[in-house]
Amino acid sequence: MAPTHVLRCCQRGLAWIPVIFIALVVCWSYYAYVVELCILTIPSIGEQIVYLVFFHLSFIMFVWSYWMTIFTRPANPSKEFCLPKAEKERYEKEERPESQQEILWRAASSLPLYTRTGAGAIRYCDRCQVIKPDRCHHCSACDMCVLKMDHHCPWVNNCVGFSNYKFFILFLAYSLMYCLFIAATVLQYFIKFWTNELPDTHAKFHVLFLFFVAAMFCISILSLFSYHLWLVGKNRSTIGNTHTHIRLGICFLVVQSVENVKKYVLFFVVFSANNRKKKIQSYFKGTVHPKHKKKSYSHLSLVQFIHPDSFCVIFAASPVSQHPNTTVVI
Repeated sequence: MAPTHVLRCCQRGLAWIPVIFIALVVCWSYYAYVVELCILTIPSIGEQIVYLVFFHLSFIMFVWSYWMTIFTRPANPSKEFCLPKAEKERYEKEERPESQQEILWRAASSLPLYTRTGAGAIRYCDRCQVIKPDRCHHCSACDMCVLKMDHHCPWVNNCVGFSNYKFFILFLAYSLMYCLFIAATVLQYFIKFWTNELPDTHAKFHVLFLFFVAAMFCISILSLFSYHLWLVGKNRSTIGNTHTHIRLGICFLVVQSVENVKKYVLFFVVFSANNRKKKIQSYFKGTVHPKHKKKSYSHLSLVQFIHPDSFCVIFAASPVSQHPNTTVVI
């Protein structure tokens, strides 16, 4: 047990190396841009002020979104998805998979579950000992089941899922804006470096590497950001793309990228005819998925509802208890 505990502590410590690396690069970029470029290289006071103002705006938003992505704890399944003590003991004593599935089916009959495994079984995590909600997956790095898990990102040392996917998208957007701004404003001085128009000081080398690093990160972040925007538009995730999905409009995309749409939804619900505020609030937990009664294809029901924290529209089929022969893999 002791060597295993020490090994696990070492793994947790090493997992912070990518985050520390990014933090050091960001600190250097701040020093290189503010001190070496704006103060020591740019001669115009007006240009310095304009560059510094817009740089700090993008820098603050970038650091804030990165911080929130790292330190927002992944959302876990609630207690209702845990087996009762008696059922849990029966499940552990039972050796036949068929009998274990019968126990899980009885427990899942009262839960808002719409998905199963490819073999048609109830999704159950033996390590966390919970019935997995829709789009919930077990992360081996975090050693927990994460609601609407997208992937485990080593650059933030955290699982990207229901609780922080919005912050992750904002982090990609603001980091892209940060790199683009640096590359665009440094470009003219980067050209002057090669034409020997810059003062012969160590500042010119900071300018040189500042442009290279910003351009390199800009290209890599742009590809990743584009991919996740595509996933959001298709209502898919990195870890497991849904086979059936719906598309988001660009208006929903813009609204959720700049503001938490939850407060707007609740505001308008108060003045709606049906006043469904309490019902909508229950959908923000990440485990409850409403059904759309009007749109129906065979026995499947489409859902169009925005979860503000997950930054994604949830798709749900009919409950597994109602359609035992239906298999939807997420």
